[in-house]
Amino acid sequence: MTNPLTPQLLAGKTALVTGSSRGIGADTVRYFAEAGAKVVINFRNKEARAIKLADALRADGATAITVGADLTDPASVAEMIDTVKAEYGGIDILVMNASGGMESGMAEDYAMVLNRDSQLNLLETALPALNPGARVVFVTSHQAHFINNTPTMPEYEPVARSKRAGEDALRAKLPELAAAGVEFVVVSGDMIEGTITATLLERANPGAISARKDSAGKLYNVGEFAAEVALAAVEPVPANNTRYVGDISDFS
Repeated sequence: MTNPLTPQLLAGKTALVTGSSRGIGADTVRYFAEAGAKVVINFRNKEARAIKLADALRADGATAITVGADLTDPASVAEMIDTVKAEYGGIDILVMNASGGMESGMAEDYAMVLNRDSQLNLLETALPALNPGARVVFVTSHQAHFINNTPTMPEYEPVARSKRAGEDALRAKLPELAAAGVEFVVVSGDMIEGTITATLLERANPGAISARKDSAGKLYNVGEFAAEVALAAVEPVPANNTRYVGDISDFS
């Protein structure tokens, strides 16, 4: 996938992407770094992957650091933001990409804790470090964004409802963000081929992803969707602070 951002478009800017040691987050970080941004690669437990990505970006002349943090631990999040401030002074782009809820062995309320409570805490903790004119990007799915009026697969519903709750909690902060000179945009896309969520859904409901692809006509892959996330960080904020990626005709 060709980088949608022009070289040096983000020169002098700092970008923090949560959950960026792999997948959509990793490709988004790569696009930012290639466009001249100083990037922060956040991981929870995939440190080796994060270091490998940072090394590759630095080898190409980019500025990158890795910062581990468990988003469900407020103290860990505060330490991450403090590290970014110490290294770079502030944040111009915050991409809230990390999410989950389909992992096995987690507490019953894990999806809500990660996708709502932790996202709100992250924004509130990061807000003092966001530079004037900063952009916050929240990554979600059509299945979550439209869950209040369009049913989704039962296996995904707890995640969808928690993601929508997180989006609503963040939207409630819009007046405060505007007062601080910070912009906010939600990026909503369909199921993404090649992601952990798609893999887990397919395992729980064989044929679910291919059926969704047949209905939608096309599902974005990781690199393509990451390109949309990267563009959401620099292009004008759409109406209702929402950037839709792909077809939404199946969602009312």
